Amino acid sequence: MSALRQRLNQLSTAVEQSPVAIAITNTEGQIEYVNQRFVDVTGYSREELLGKTPAVIQSGETAPSVYRDLWETLKAGEVWRGEMLNRRKNGECYWEAEVITPVRDDQGQVVNYVAVKEDVTERRRQKRELELLATVFKTGQATMITDAEMRIERANQAFTDVTGYREDEVLGKTPKIFKSGRHGTAFYRRLWDSLFDTGHWQGEIWNRNKFGEVYPLWQSITAVYDDEGEIRHFVAVFHSIAERKRMENELERQATRDHLTGALNRRAFDDSLRQALEQAERDSMPFTLLLFDIDHFKQVNDRYGHDVGDAILKRLTERVASTLRTTDILCRWGGEEFTILLQGTCLKGAASFAERLRYQIAGARLNGLEVTISTGIAQYRPGDGMNSLLARADDALYRAKRMGRNCIVVKDE
Repeated sequence: MSALRQRLNQLSTAVEQSPVAIAITNTEGQIEYVNQRFVDVTGYSREELLGKTPAVIQSGETAPSVYRDLWETLKAGEVWRGEMLNRRKNGECYWEAEVITPVRDDQGQVVNYVAVKEDVTERRRQKRELELLATVFKTGQATMITDAEMRIERANQAFTDVTGYREDEVLGKTPKIFKSGRHGTAFYRRLWDSLFDTGHWQGEIWNRNKFGEVYPLWQSITAVYDDEGEIRHFVAVFHSIAERKRMENELERQATRDHLTGALNRRAFDDSLRQALEQAERDSMPFTLLLFDIDHFKQVNDRYGHDVGDAILKRLTERVASTLRTTDILCRWGGEEFTILLQGTCLKGAASFAERLRYQIAGARLNGLEVTISTGIAQYRPGDGMNSLLARADDALYRAKRMGRNCIVVKDE
């Protein structure tokens, strides 16, 4: 008798400590016993569950046909297996995989039902993610899967279309093979910080394809965790935004460039001049402003037509631009008038440059015609604003015209 009692105690302990939820009901479905795992999963105490039916944890979102099938199976004396969406005491829904078995007495009559339940919410979530990933693999989104060490394990056809690499060419390699060199260590540090802190990163990144071409991507990277919370995979989904960037650049060019000559327009030059003034005030960086226009340009338009005048403006812009450094800025100020901002240049250097430019323009034939320019020069002085600097340059230009044109006046007082 003691051996039987010991075996019963062992069985009771095993059921009570089982890692799966266990409930025993009578034939009417009223709960007679639940183990600790059942209490932990549902959030209800034993006192709140005993005598109740499993309706207490129903979510109301499981299809009625599931319950009909369950009871038809149990009434037939058979084991029922299935999944239900239930609700914890705190209102949170969760999925359970259940096996409900009829228990018979010595006469073969069903006297109880034993339900063994396993919380499969996470398993179903992972299944949905895998199904979603499988769908993504078949769509136009380029997709790449790596292990925790960023070694590539999978890549789809869209990945090949974007990068030029076949899947077999990248398996076992890391995304370092796509590095364009455009991003510094700070960029990648922010990327990894986001991935490890939040499990996700997305943004614009420049990569290099198989053929050496550098192109922009919009990329989303997601970390995939195992049950212990350790990263097991990274999933990167991306698409090329080269066309979008091209359109953005074109819109920017249209917004900042003169449509005829390609030089900066007045609005863009104002921004550049404002920045030069701020830098000069902050760093004592000298710069000089040149203001010049084409002599007797109205007569050219009247005599030869505006097509010839436009051609001269374009040719002159090309010639002037070819003499500038990368830090210098050329703008079509309006009509036949232009401005040049010479960074880091004093009056003497600016006057020397202006004289070379005047000589080159006068010695060339633009569209078959001799063309000369008149130039006014003003250098930044501490306390200058845009208006005061431009006014001095404009005054110098006016004096150059009064002196007979094709000459230079420096405004140094």
